[in-house]
Amino acid sequence: QGQLVESGGGSAQPGGSLILSCTASGDTLRRNYCMAWFRQAPGKEVEVVTTIDSDGFPSYEGSVKGRFTISRDKAKNTLYLQMNSLKVEDTGTYYCAAKWAICSSDRGAYEYWGQGTRVIVSS
Repeated sequence: QGQLVESGGGSAQPGGSLILSCTASGDTLRRNYCMAWFRQAPGKEVEVVTTIDSDGFPSYEGSVKGRFTISRDKAKNTLYLQMNSLKVEDTGTYYCAAKWAICSSDRGAYEYWGQGTRVIVSS
């Protein structure tokens, strides 16, 4: 219960797209868990990128609104992050995370974390 494994990171040019996936063990994504994507840019703190509650309602950090889309497939027990119009400042390590019930932007509130997947946006 609660193991999260990310995949899909890699390199892209500015303006390009990537999709990240996060597969959960057990039934984390099927239950009342908020799921989130966090990222850590080089030399910076971990910050929330987007969250999605168990009803599928998303919330986005300002710099990714209109460019990133979070979604969850309960049948596949998988969380996704579609990243379009990528910018150099999107570079970093992306983590999926889960917490019970209400979503939060506080990384300390999340109980389960993946190992991270690296995204590099460069021309």
